[in-house]
Amino acid sequence: MTYLYLLVAIVFETIGTSGLQASEQFTKLRPLALTAVCYAASFYFLSLTLRTMPVGIAYAIWSGLGIVLIALIGLIWFGQKLDMPALVGLALIIAGVLVINLFSKTIAH
Repeated sequence: MTYLYLLVAIVFETIGTSGLQASEQFTKLRPLALTAVCYAASFYFLSLTLRTMPVGIAYAIWSGLGIVLIALIGLIWFGQKLDMPALVGLALIIAGVLVINLFSKTIAH
């Protein structure tokens, strides 16, 4: 269940951040409300993850995958462009998350 909770936290965080972008600097109420609800849900599920996973590892995965997902949402939904250094950086983030998950002994399996 730990990874399921973490995945749900990541999904809520990315939806919330997308809502933040859509709120146009807090000028649109619906996206802003979506952001608040999603961030609250994200932190709730992240807290459930922390029952069995160290905070440093959970946060590294949560923030790393969130960055990658937000970059993809920005590319697809908001029409933002990614140059080669951005793509390389995102690939390194994914590699880091994989190293943590595949090789770290500090993760609860």
